[in-house]
Formats: sequence, C-alpha cells, structure tokens
Amino acid sequence: MRKNHLVYALLLLFLTFPTDGAARSLTDSIGRANEIPDKVDRVICSGSGCLRLLTYLQAQDRIVAVDDIEARRRKFDARPYAIANPQFKEMPIFGQFRGHDNPELILTLEKQPQVILKTYSAMGHDPQELQDKTGIPVVVLNYGDLGKNLPEMYRSLRIMAKVVGKEQRAEDIINYMDGLIRDLSLRTGDVPGQERSTVYVGGVAFRGPHGFQSTEPAYPPFTFVNAINLAYEAGEAGKSMTQSDIAKEKIVEWDPDVLFLDLSTLQMGDDAGGLYELRNDPAYRMLTAVKEGRVYGLLPYNWYTQNFGSILANAYFIGTILYPERFADVDPQAKADEIYSFLVGKPVFKDMDAQFKGMAYKPVPVN
Repeated sequence: MRKNHLVYALLLLFLTFPTDGAARSLTDSIGRANEIPDKVDRVICSGSGCLRLLTYLQAQDRIVAVDDIEARRRKFDARPYAIANPQFKEMPIFGQFRGHDNPELILTLEKQPQVILKTYSAMGHDPQELQDKTGIPVVVLNYGDLGKNLPEMYRSLRIMAKVVGKEQRAEDIINYMDGLIRDLSLRTGDVPGQERSTVYVGGVAFRGPHGFQSTEPAYPPFTFVNAINLAYEAGEAGKSMTQSDIAKEKIVEWDPDVLFLDLSTLQMGDDAGGLYELRNDPAYRMLTAVKEGRVYGLLPYNWYTQNFGSILANAYFIGTILYPERFADVDPQAKADEIYSFLVGKPVFKDMDAQFKGMAYKPVPVN
C-alpha cells in the first residue's frame, strides 16, 4: 500500500508540478551539482540548524513545511530563531527531526518545495536517495561552527543564499560575525598571561541535557576572549572537539578561578543536573569558585546543534566577568539582544532567560 501511495504521489507531482523557469547549476558543500530553478520561492530545511541558517538569511518565509521539532511545545526552548518565529509551530510537517525526512509526506505537501536544503547529511535520510524518491533537488550544507570550521559555515551560508537569492544578506552576516569576533580579540588579546583567569564550563548539552561533568573543550566563547579553558589545556580537545565528560576528581584538582554553567542542564529537573550537583555534591562544594560565589549562568550552547548567536552573546558576558574594565561599555543582555535582533529579527534574551529561571548572565545561586 505504501509503495502504491508513493507511485501515485510521484505521478501526481509529475502532472501538477509548476514550471519554475530556467534551471541553473549549483554545487553544494559536498561537491554535488544540482539543477535548481532560477528563482526559488519554496523550500524545506532538513537537519539540525538548517532552518536557523535560513532564518539568518531572512528567508524563513520561503519554507512550506518543517520537521517535527518545530511543532513541539516544551517548557524549555533555547533556539532564538524558533522563538522569534512562532508561526513555525503551525506549519505542515514533512518528517522527523535530525534529517529523518519522509518522502511521502514531502510529495503530498499542498505547496511543493522547489529545493530541499539539508544539513548533517550523514544523519537521517540519504540526500541522494531523498532526491531520487521525490524528484526535488537536495542541496547539502556543512553546518560548520565558530571554530576551525568557521569557513565551512560561511561557505554554507553563501550556498544557501544563492539558492534563495540572498547573497548580500549572507555577506552582511559574515561581516557582522567577523566584526564581533575581531572586537572580542581586540579587547582581550593583549591581556598578560598572569592576569588571565582559569575557567571551566559545565552542563553543556549534547543530544540532550547533561550534568556538570559535560563540557566543551574547544568552547568558542572562551577562545574568543582568550580565557584559559582548563579542559582544553588538559588536552581534552584532542579527544573530542564537541563534547567531553571530565572526571569530577579532575575538576576538583583544577579548582578553576571561575565556573560557568550551561543552563541547558536545568532540563534534568530539580533533583539532577549541573546546578543540583553544584549545590549538593560534597566534591563540588570544595571548589573555591563555589564557596566564593563565582559561578555564572550561560545561555545554552547546543540546542538542535550550535546556536551561533548565543555563542557570541555568551562570549561578551564572559568578557564582562573575566575582564570587567575591558568590557565596561558592554551590557551583556543588551548585547545579546543586539545580536539576536540582527540574526533572527527580534530581541529574545528575556524570553530565553525566563525559561531558565532568570539565571542567564547572572551569578548562579549555589550556596
């Protein structure tokens, strides 16, 4: 029955799919050449972070359906692009999150996408198979990051921009991000080594919430403000550039000058997670930063992959804590809203902070 339905849907698509003008060739992030229409007004975004990038490009009005993560209503949501666009929750669904697309659902959408944009192509539905089953070109994009894969992220923005005709906006985003990264470096690049604080961030999410031992050895905000990230200094970055679990004994041995808590850990509830551990675990209670109240809340780093706006906003807040005189002109909350307004079109800091018990960019009550 499912095969018959798919054949019927393909036939229906063949008979009714509108003419979209002359085709042009476009090469995606993994070197696949696709023929796409000259003008693209209808797309879907498959995979973690794909719709985030489209929103940055101010082209979110082109989507005709969403994956099922957008329709979920949960207590916690740290995706600025989704908070700024509540209409996503009411849109048709084309498949499951993390790229698990449903070709039959795609083919039965009332408005047919002209292009499928896809990040993390190794997860979920194979892009070539998806293209073969739907007859719709699939453009693969490497999501990248704000670290060593920053050029890949910029390249993907430019490819996506070519699809939807937003080339100038892509350049504006790249210039804006480069400007922030450069500003952070100029503020902190010449801080003498003996004046740099040792730091650790715990509770970093990775495909769900984790406790205080979960960290990001190459945590970009620390890199941007030239802080001494003990997890990186200890060589943990060589094990995992995205997430590592650090032994509790190692954290106690390090005894960092300043601790930061990724507030995504609050999803674990009142009786678990990083905040609970800092308040109740005797080992963590020994830490000098816990005793002296130098523990600060950060907006979640990973939430349906990396939140670039939150990463940059976190860096400015961290700068105000580690080098207050060098960031005396920065209001971290206002800076966050400046970044969100530019990237997703709305100031959403208060909305996110409210979800995380008002602890973002403040000392976390651990005593």
